[in-house]
Amino acid sequence: MNLRAPNPEYDPCDDLAVLCKAAGDPLRLNVLRALSNDSFGVLELAQIFAVGQSGMSHHLKVLAQAALVATRREGNAIFYRRSLPGGRLHAALLEEIDALPLPAKLQAGIAAVHQQRAAVSRDFFARMATQFQAQQDLIASLPQYRDSLLTLLDTLHFSPAASALEIGPGDGAFLPELARRFAHVTALDNSPAMLELASQRCAAENLHNVELKLADALQDEQQPADCVVLNMVLHHFATPAEAFRRLAGLVAPGGSLLLSELCSHDQSWAREACGDLWLGFEQEDLAHWATAAGLVPGESLYIGLKNGFQIQLRHFAKPDAHSAFSLRQERNR
Repeated sequence: MNLRAPNPEYDPCDDLAVLCKAAGDPLRLNVLRALSNDSFGVLELAQIFAVGQSGMSHHLKVLAQAALVATRREGNAIFYRRSLPGGRLHAALLEEIDALPLPAKLQAGIAAVHQQRAAVSRDFFARMATQFQAQQDLIASLPQYRDSLLTLLDTLHFSPAASALEIGPGDGAFLPELARRFAHVTALDNSPAMLELASQRCAAENLHNVELKLADALQDEQQPADCVVLNMVLHHFATPAEAFRRLAGLVAPGGSLLLSELCSHDQSWAREACGDLWLGFEQEDLAHWATAAGLVPGESLYIGLKNGFQIQLRHFAKPDAHSAFSLRQERNR
């Protein structure tokens, strides 16, 4: 085995100098703030900060050289996010900038990008509602993972009086299973066309304990449920990390968030064919976002499909008051 000889001229201060240089620019600091709970492409960041693409690319290169940002390829696009702290100075820098208020102009720029992402998703489902099942079958249809998802759901042993909330029910294919297991089921969708398909399903199946609502799950007030379910929905949200925080608020204390989602992949055709904003997710990212939202990662199942995609079925629990107190005590030890 060949071991590279240590460089006698290496000085750890060089790394600190690179970090300090990268952090010595107000725009780059604000880029780090914008990336605190999200990831953006170069063009999106250029739009948010009203600078040219080449200028933004230069700033991102400096941040990457200092290991302050990391990249993830989404098909043909590169998205940037903050790196995990690599030392005390790095951690202190992020803590300090996160404590500063976000300028209104920057907030407006970020909101505009989020609205554009959401509009792309809404437009897709408005156009493709009649072809929903065919489009879904291109990647992962419900029958391919239904039994595994139900196995995971049934291990949670909800009481007969428990309630469920499904976000983005699509054509309602999973609603009959929820209706058989919960006293009351609510289904939220922001697409009238998709909600009409779910309504037809409920009528055909005589699902009298299912309530359909035209609403944005991340914006509208909603009564917390014992079990919140998302089937292949998260990759349509403009801001997945923020979505986790909002969704956690929809889970009743002691309840569960049940998620089926694609693992990270590189099949970029899914964007146009299926309206996907994100090409799946890393397992660690979902766990990190859930933990930051106050949820506790639980059981996970993974299903490989013949077309090269892999599905992850994830359970995240929301501690009740007693459990939350115990967790805080454990962290403080």
